[in-house]
Amino acid sequence: MQWEAQLDSSSKMAVRVSCLLAALVLAATPALAHTTAGVALGFESGFIHPLTGLDHILAMVAVGIWGAQLGLPAIWLLPVTFPLVMSIGGVLGVRGVPIPGVEFGVAASAVVLGAMILLAARPPLWVAAIVVGAFAIFHGHAHGAELPHAARPLAFGAGFVLSTGLLHLTGISIGLLNKWQLGGRVLRVTGAVISVVGMFLLLELAKGI
Repeated sequence: MQWEAQLDSSSKMAVRVSCLLAALVLAATPALAHTTAGVALGFESGFIHPLTGLDHILAMVAVGIWGAQLGLPAIWLLPVTFPLVMSIGGVLGVRGVPIPGVEFGVAASAVVLGAMILLAARPPLWVAAIVVGAFAIFHGHAHGAELPHAARPLAFGAGFVLSTGLLHLTGISIGLLNKWQLGGRVLRVTGAVISVVGMFLLLELAKGI
């Protein structure tokens, strides 16, 4: 009976995860991130901006899920590492420092982070932090390149960081499914979906070359 109760609970959680992912996908525009017109005016625009790019949504949620899979201290270290390193990439973008293949790096982050979840990969903490940090540079640069066009760049940045943090928290919440055996399987399927969508985004980018 206990196993049945656990199964029922995990099944309900799986449905909730599916609905949440669907909502996130619907919130994103069909286009890749960073292609919205009229980019940024202030806090509200900064808050909404991360939600207009499917690649960014997937990567942010994936960071939270993977951190939860790894447990303490990764559950908080990875979501903290990402925005900190992303800010460095943002500065590079603002200053116009070129980084090759930024959009490919952003899309690839969904592929790799999704694969980490699928495989339930447990590398040393410093390796996981480097993986997350490396992709954060691309995300930060892509958004930083748009900041000079904002009427209120500081307000835009504050809204953007808050929205990104909430996406990380969403991923952590989903990742708590890992406490149950069936929940762990749901997470791995979720990782596979994230990775496949990332591959699709990479293919779309490749078509534009």
